[in-house]
Amino acid sequence: MLKALRERKIGKLTPKVLVMIGLAIPVPVFVGESLKTTPPRLTLQVTRDLPGDQCGRVATPNIKPSLPVSLRRTFHDDFDEHPLKDGKWVPHYAGNIVRPESFYAGGEGSDFHRKTEYNGEQQIYVDPIYAGRGSVPLGLDPFRVRNGVLAIAARRTPPPFKSVLFDNEYISGILSTHRSFSQKYGYFEIRAKIPAGVGVWPAFWLLANNGGWPPEIDAIEGRGQHPGVLAMTTHWRSPSTGLVQTCGFDFVVPDASIKFHDYGVLWTPSQIVHFIDRKPVSEINVPAGYEDPMYMIVNLAMGATKFAGVGRVNADSPDVVEFEIDRISAYQIDSF
Repeated sequence: MLKALRERKIGKLTPKVLVMIGLAIPVPVFVGESLKTTPPRLTLQVTRDLPGDQCGRVATPNIKPSLPVSLRRTFHDDFDEHPLKDGKWVPHYAGNIVRPESFYAGGEGSDFHRKTEYNGEQQIYVDPIYAGRGSVPLGLDPFRVRNGVLAIAARRTPPPFKSVLFDNEYISGILSTHRSFSQKYGYFEIRAKIPAGVGVWPAFWLLANNGGWPPEIDAIEGRGQHPGVLAMTTHWRSPSTGLVQTCGFDFVVPDASIKFHDYGVLWTPSQIVHFIDRKPVSEINVPAGYEDPMYMIVNLAMGATKFAGVGRVNADSPDVVEFEIDRISAYQIDSF
């Protein structure tokens, strides 16, 4: 999602890299029911042969020889209770330095860890203890749990809170496992409905737990102005040039905003493979810089200038929009 707090420059991409600055046309269409279970053990099929170039789509149907990957579950949240209750998640960015939780509670400059200005975002991430510019918690909670489904709600900032929330147009939510869970290699999956609308930018993604950027794996991002169009992307830094490079593809899931689907990414020592409903759709040779464990982030941003198909919020943007999440899970590789 290019949401690094410390990195402010993105280098020019090499010609062999697919630059995700617009919609890739044509794109495959994926339909079908999501898998409703997250078993303790899981086997996924990946192609035996690595892509000839840096990355590529997986043909539908896949004509390459397949290889099973055996996995065991290491993290699971099916959101039967508030996500901040048991310490699995924190509601802000963490950065590369471990600080006490009070550092993120409020005060001038606290918005730095509650949005990424570089992306042109127009929301601020809140939680019940966040005080904005002040010192008294505002009691704003963007998280709702209903019937085992978490909803991250973005809404226009109430006028009385506008100044204390740094004049951001929206309030919304983010959840990160930076403090509780990270893993080197494995399969990371979300089952969710992907909301749409002008300025709507939902995402589920991974960052390295050493605080650096890149690497970054975007398991799924929604292009809010284009309902059903979803991006799956990998970012890394070229060791020879020092420039940030990106490879990814758009996919169409026509009912993504109204039905739950499973979106995942498998990271092995040699491949990064994206999945929709546990079927591989794209693959990439693991780039340089993927040495450290990674943690998970799920968020609903509003407004973008660096990610095509989202747009800036305006009068046509929804006053309230929800990112509904049934579960998030992670698996470690048993055999490959």
